[in-house]
Amino acid sequence: MPGLLFVPAALGAAVLVLPLAALLLRLDWAAVPAAVTSPAAVEALTLSLVTAAIATACCLVLGVPLALVMARASRPAAAVLRTLVTLPLVLPPLVGGIALLALLGRTGLFGESLALLGIRIPFTTTAVVIAQLFVALPFLVISVEGSLRAVGTRFEAVAAGLGARPFTVFRRVTLPLVLPGVLAGTVLCFARALGEFGATALFAGNTAGVTRTMPLAIYTAFNGAGVSEDTAIALSLMLIAVAVAVLLVMRGWREDAPR
Repeated sequence: MPGLLFVPAALGAAVLVLPLAALLLRLDWAAVPAAVTSPAAVEALTLSLVTAAIATACCLVLGVPLALVMARASRPAAAVLRTLVTLPLVLPPLVGGIALLALLGRTGLFGESLALLGIRIPFTTTAVVIAQLFVALPFLVISVEGSLRAVGTRFEAVAAGLGARPFTVFRRVTLPLVLPGVLAGTVLCFARALGEFGATALFAGNTAGVTRTMPLAIYTAFNGAGVSEDTAIALSLMLIAVAVAVLLVMRGWREDAPR
């Protein structure tokens, strides 16, 4: 390896590590228990965990079938579907919030019809779940699709040749084969939903106890309202801990995977 590459490599690592190190050094560790257990922090944490869990469950129900369709579709159709699925990953989060308002807002595509039925979605807890679903679903779909393409269709063909019905093949053959990919996608999906901010801020708002999740509580603290700055830093540390846990779990699955 050329020695000159160590210099930019060290600078790149510093760009990633130093901000996190500064956050840890800034944290008043003695005040962490009180900050994390404050009513505002507990409220934000509870809302984040509940909504992220619901969004992840919705992603599983919708994402696994979508991944199967993508993996088994013809190449042109799969390319179109993959582009649409990955689009939320490259869109600025605020654009996702505007798009959700355009769809479900008071004057949105479906918003007026829902209003006639007495249903209001924006700026509610339901809106938080929908925003998290929008940004987290691609992580699950891409992970499961990759697993489906890796295992191929030969085992499904054998099961079908033995007389198994399509749904039985899916339940007894396909799902067990891609279970590691489903689990990995679920973890990534939950972590992404837990950290969602931009789309939630625009589509769901920032109401304490209703739509103020952990990222919004952190943002609120640094704008002079809601939880204290120490609580915001403590919540940031909790989000970092979740991300580290996700990486460790993912690494464990990769190391245990058959080669």
